[in-house]
Amino acid sequence: MSTAERKAREKEALRALILKAAKKLFVERGIDQTTIRNIADEIDYSVGTVYVYFKDKNAILHDLHSIGFQELGSYFQDLFSIKNPKERLKKMGSSYIKFALENAEMYDLMFNLKAPMEFLENSDTDNWDEGAVTFSYVKKTVEECIVEGHFAEHNAEPLSFMVWSLVHGMCCLEIRQRTKGVKFTNPDTILFDGYNEFLKIIEKL
Repeated sequence: MSTAERKAREKEALRALILKAAKKLFVERGIDQTTIRNIADEIDYSVGTVYVYFKDKNAILHDLHSIGFQELGSYFQDLFSIKNPKERLKKMGSSYIKFALENAEMYDLMFNLKAPMEFLENSDTDNWDEGAVTFSYVKKTVEECIVEGHFAEHNAEPLSFMVWSLVHGMCCLEIRQRTKGVKFTNPDTILFDGYNEFLKIIEKL
């Protein structure tokens, strides 16, 4: 291995270490309560070292945001082994809920914080590849459903957006514990009960 290759690998390893520490602290303390100083202390490096790799906390949030969408996208990509597109779409929703509940803090970062999008708005690029790719898996599945005769008279993109928004909304209400104060008959299962009702509707289309 050349010196340049070794240095590049070390640099990437330290960048990954910073992101790992930041994610850990965001989960433990909350994003608002975590500072660059906290992250530097966690990895036993100087604050200046962290700033070499990330210009501010928003930049760290953006990278974690991208990683989150890559992980969610991998969940969806794996489902393309299911040939029946309607069954795949139904499974996508279940996988989405599973991801959201198992990664609640990351999910909050991905969808409910403005900081990652502010970073994107202030950067030199207008692209948000991870988010676009993840949505494309849903859209492709809906398009295949339409080709097979489902969802007659619907348009693929807005329908895909509606499906995403519905499942996302249920996940947000659950993660933010808004389902606990509405006095549902079964608040502990309302998310899954609600999704199952949605599946009954999908099955008829």
